[in-house]
Amino acid sequence: MRFEDSRTFDAPPDLVWAVITDTDLYAEVAPNLSSVEVLEGEGEGMVRECADTDGKTWTETCTVWEPERRYAVEVHVAEQMGLKPEPVSTQVIPRDRHAMFFATLGVIASSVERLATEVRHLQRTEVLEAEEYFSPGQKGSSAMPHKRNPVLSENLTGLARMVRSYALPAMENVALWHERDISHSSVERMIGPDATVTLDFALVRLTGVMEKLVVYPERMQANLDATRGLVHSQRVLLALTQKGVSREDAYALVQRNAMKVWEQGKDFRTELAADPDVAAALSPAEIDALFDLGHHLRHVDTIFARVFAGG
Repeated sequence: MRFEDSRTFDAPPDLVWAVITDTDLYAEVAPNLSSVEVLEGEGEGMVRECADTDGKTWTETCTVWEPERRYAVEVHVAEQMGLKPEPVSTQVIPRDRHAMFFATLGVIASSVERLATEVRHLQRTEVLEAEEYFSPGQKGSSAMPHKRNPVLSENLTGLARMVRSYALPAMENVALWHERDISHSSVERMIGPDATVTLDFALVRLTGVMEKLVVYPERMQANLDATRGLVHSQRVLLALTQKGVSREDAYALVQRNAMKVWEQGKDFRTELAADPDVAAALSPAEIDALFDLGHHLRHVDTIFARVFAGG
């Protein structure tokens, strides 16, 4: 981007030149500047630092120096924006940077889909531990009035697929003829707006889903109880090994009691307590302690604090 300015002065060229090249005067005559300091050099190649009245600073480099004729500077815009110039470029910036950008968008979209997929699973009728907010009068299905489909999460899943699909053409843009053709241009004019706008929309929609998510703790407990204690089998296995039982034998002890739960509808804790080989290693109190859900929830507050401390 290039800006040019021209002014007409009724004065000799040498006087005009002396005024416009006097850096010390800039802050006095320009109301938006607080200071201008030459950092190095003079004439063409001279670098100076400018500061405005709001405290923002930037640097300028003299690119044209023809005494009493022409004087031009290049403003380092990238520096003002907290960016760095491309160290190696031809007619175009190497497109591996753009490919990385679109790949990152794809990864973010995958994270969106990960959460959306979990909501969809939790809202299944046989699970129903959480569901999207269902407003009064909302239709879940045009054919079956009883349904409450997770339409927003399903939509997010589809949007994530679209954002990921834009990463491939961005990677195909990396290899340009002699590193300078513009075959990438038509691609970027489409995937740039589409990928960013779509991901932005998806993030906003996901935020709404999470903020209004309806959670059913009682259903969670009911689903755990439906296993009749099997979810604690790993803790029992480890406890037996810590009591000196070999891992192979401990696995067999736990498995044979677990199979009674699967096949006969028995209670896992009751079966363990009645098994003489298990009882030889673990007391009834120790077995009861292994079925404490608090063990699995003990770090929840720590995890939440770690994730949301900066929010």
